Amino acid sequence: MKREQFQTLLQFFKALADESRLKIVGILANQECSVEELAALMQLKEPTVSHHLAKLKELNLVTMRPEGNSRLYQLDSEALQNISKEIFTPEKIASLIEDVDTEAWESKVLKNYLEDDINSLNGVQRLKEIPASRKKRLVILKWLTSKFDPGVQYPELTVNEILKCYHPDCDTLRRELIGYQLMQRENGVYWRMTE
Repeated sequence: MKREQFQTLLQFFKALADESRLKIVGILANQECSVEELAALMQLKEPTVSHHLAKLKELNLVTMRPEGNSRLYQLDSEALQNISKEIFTPEKIASLIEDVDTEAWESKVLKNYLEDDINSLNGVQRLKEIPASRKKRLVILKWLTSKFDPGVQYPELTVNEILKCYHPDCDTLRRELIGYQLMQRENGVYWRMTE
């Protein structure tokens, strides 16, 4: 998402995060009102309503037209639709995390559940325990899946030997790898699923 779109989105949410402004938008979606009418409808002071309208005008969410000595305000539905079309698309919302490390949580889980094997000369990491949380367990299982080469078929005995390098309960881990569909099994032969 472009910087100016991000700022517009931020201003939009800041403007509408206020209960009074949200109610003003609702009222102006149905009818034109003056500051005086809005103040009476919302039981607020006129300067307070003017302040809220100024915030909404910054985003071009309301339009104003003079009528005699008053000014009438109305929701600019076209501006609202344009914000919706330009910014509120799944792709644009998803792009909000472009500068966020999406793997940070997985790295933290691995750090918490893995320890260096003091008996290993190769710096092998072992699993301290199998996480009870399904989400954390999936992170661990994906890590274990990386220990198997794609396209290679492994007999169950070999799968057990590989898994025992990381945790003694190879039976549970093997079942979980199948259950989470990270590996497939047929006639005692296992292979890693392609992503």
